[in-house]
Amino acid sequence: MSLEAQVNHMSSNDKRGKRGRATDRKVRRSGRIAAVPATEVSVTFRHVEPTDAIRLYAERKFAHIGRLLKRTCQAHLILTVDKYRQHGEVTLSVVAEEETKDLYSVIDLLTDKVGRQLKKHLEKFKAKKVRSLSTGEVLSASEEI
Repeated sequence: MSLEAQVNHMSSNDKRGKRGRATDRKVRRSGRIAAVPATEVSVTFRHVEPTDAIRLYAERKFAHIGRLLKRTCQAHLILTVDKYRQHGEVTLSVVAEEETKDLYSVIDLLTDKVGRQLKKHLEKFKAKKVRSLSTGEVLSASEEI
């Protein structure tokens, strides 16, 4: 972009003012958020009557997992009730199990655990990426020797 074009671009931004720029940022952000793929959640109930409330709660809680992976993923949630024990198991690219006295708390604990596991898994990939040295770093290293 030429200098004249940059000056024209800057002056057109100044004409809109602060609120106009804020609106532009909101529009760009909403476009990025809409581009995040959804997570497909399938819920299986064992030894308990399936309710829409629990199913919707689980789908809402696991919907953010796709944002961590930045791709479409499928989560399979199995909820089991044995007398006073509520047990939950979720299978994604990772597996997690939890057990408490309430199905809602099982879902909460599973989403927290899967989130931690995925973050740890993704950090390993980021750590493996090797960055080549810049010219300045190479020159300063050769001067020290």
